[in-house]
Amino acid sequence: MLETLQTDFIKFARARGLGKGTVYYRHALRNTLVPVITIIGLNIGNLIAFSVITETVFAWPGLGSLLMDAIRQRDYPVVQGCVLFISCAYVLVNGLTDVAYGWLDPRTRREG
Repeated sequence: MLETLQTDFIKFARARGLGKGTVYYRHALRNTLVPVITIIGLNIGNLIAFSVITETVFAWPGLGSLLMDAIRQRDYPVVQGCVLFISCAYVLVNGLTDVAYGWLDPRTRREG
């Protein structure tokens, strides 16, 4: 955010007489959140994917332990269902990240 506050468009917004709240929230925060949303989206996807390791290590019941039990018992339909669910959740999180880009930064929206 500190780097964004030093850019020319922020200085121009202040020169136009906009208030601090408008400059910070409407102009600076929106441009600052795009890389933050990227990191959050990737981390949420990784949390979903690596739940298998966490649930196995700590012996927590959940999708990860179900997947590991199905692998040990060679229950292929359950393995396929778990992998499909995890991959769909990962794709959904990445899709929501892309929608958040368009909402935060109008320059990234697709036309047509």
